[in-house]
Amino acid sequence: MGCTQDELVGLVETIVKQIVDDVDAVKVEGQAKENEPYFIEVTVNDNDYGHVIGRQGRIIKSIRTLARAAASQSGYRVDVELASQ
Repeated sequence: MGCTQDELVGLVETIVKQIVDDVDAVKVEGQAKENEPYFIEVTVNDNDYGHVIGRQGRIIKSIRTLARAAASQSGYRVDVELASQ
C-alpha cells in the first residue's frame, strides 16, 4: 500500500523538522502537474540549510530516496528540492 501526496509531504516535513534548529521556519509544499513528477519544495531558515543538505549532500539525498520509495509504491514519481528563505 502506497502513500498519498499529502502523506508524502508530511513524511518529508517530519524528517526535516528533526534535523533543523528553527522548526517554525520549516515550510513543505507539494505541487502536482500533469505528466510530471509530484514536486515537493522544502523551505528552511538560512542557518539550517547546511543541516538539511548534510556533508556531501548525503542527508538531502536520503530524504529524496525515502520520498521516492514511498511514492513508487503508489505508482508515481516525486522530486524533492530544497530552498532557503
